[in-house]
Amino acid sequence: MRLVSFELATPAGALTRIGAVLSDGRYADLQSAYRAVEIDNGASKAGAARLAKATIPSDMVAFIENGTTALDAAQSALDWVNARGERSPDGATLIFSPDAVKLLAPIPRPPLIRDFMAFEQHLKNIYPKLGRDIPPQWYEMPVYYKGNPSAVGADGDVVDMPPYATNMDFEFEFAAVIGKGGTDISRADAMSHVYGYMIYNDFSAREIQQREMSVGLGPAKGKDFRRAHVFGPCLVTADEIPDVYALTMTVTVNGEAWTNSSTSTMHWRFDQMIAHASMHETIVA
Repeated sequence: MRLVSFELATPAGALTRIGAVLSDGRYADLQSAYRAVEIDNGASKAGAARLAKATIPSDMVAFIENGTTALDAAQSALDWVNARGERSPDGATLIFSPDAVKLLAPIPRPPLIRDFMAFEQHLKNIYPKLGRDIPPQWYEMPVYYKGNPSAVGADGDVVDMPPYATNMDFEFEFAAVIGKGGTDISRADAMSHVYGYMIYNDFSAREIQQREMSVGLGPAKGKDFRRAHVFGPCLVTADEIPDVYALTMTVTVNGEAWTNSSTSTMHWRFDQMIAHASMHETIVA
């Protein structure tokens, strides 16, 4: 399933909803559609609303925390929409075109962002810009920095250059979303903790990053500024991707191809990164 978070404008104010991307690119409002499922199952409108809100909450982290119960309900809601159409029994609109809503990051408020240096080619591209050689220790263990989870942007957002920067760069990343927390997770069990995957564009103010990291800490302000961590447009559940290391990665800027690579080139794999991050530390959904 391809999941999105979007915002609806209503007379009572903006409402956040979790949607499933339909084959035509429109979004099915999963909470409202599941309310329709429960009405068909005999629940009153008030009871159906309570069940839908609890099972398919509006916040993606809460939805992920509800586990397979929420995913099963979302599939039921999606089946109802595909079979019955765009309106629920209580008259609610269930399907929205992308231009009728405001797309948010799939996870607008992640509990934490860990950004690993997983691609060797990325280091070969970036370390010369920082005036440094690739440290040999990079080949010994997966390393990461922790980004500001309040500095998240969405597909289509304008990312303003911070006033202390003179140029901006981006890094095309591939994000794994943790769906089941744990401590000291083994490599053998690590992939069972992955809920799904997102595109992640990580913006950087390189000259500030270089100055910060010259003293042995960071990145900090070189990475953490408004909307610097752009997720999306959607979160793809893990069951939709048969081989996570066989995906084409392409970047175009103003119609010009800048990057054409593959997830097969990852030096550090997700099972290694999850095992390392959870070592004597609890990671959460």
